[in-house]
Amino acid sequence: MEAAHNGPVTGTAAPGTVTVDVAVESPEEMKELGRRISGVLAPGDLVMLTGELGAGKTTLTRGLGEGLGVRGAVTSPTFVIARVHPPLGEGPALVHVDAYRLGGGLDEMEDLDLDVSLPESVIVVEWGDGKVEELSDDRLQVVIDRAVGDTDDERRTVTLVGIGARWAGLREELAAR
Repeated sequence: MEAAHNGPVTGTAAPGTVTVDVAVESPEEMKELGRRISGVLAPGDLVMLTGELGAGKTTLTRGLGEGLGVRGAVTSPTFVIARVHPPLGEGPALVHVDAYRLGGGLDEMEDLDLDVSLPESVIVVEWGDGKVEELSDDRLQVVIDRAVGDTDDERRTVTLVGIGARWAGLREELAAR
């Protein structure tokens, strides 16, 4: 796993954003990236995951769960919409949401009461684009792209976009891990 975007943040990012690209070669590396990201997460953080089916969103979330030290196996919440994984120690709970089947945007998301859980939890939402941005001005967007060509290829480019003041030091924090 290597950072593919080691230089300074370029002018392509919107003001108040930090972008880091990471090359991932296997599911094990995707899980390890999740563990690394968990080291910079805190209660109140919103993480949005985007990528096609099978891209590695749940694998990354498994790594987040391991790194946060939460209870229960992290599996795709597709059919239950949301799963809460309480902390085993002093850390935050992990709320893992799959918004794929939710089409109504924030109205349907409000029924999940994520705004109530957010202050003391880390909320990870798969397929949340256009549905959960209003929960927080500061969020980490994770976009997972497969290598072009062979669908059996495990290579991915993971783009981390830290939006808001909370994520200003994202590059340095990840490098320290």
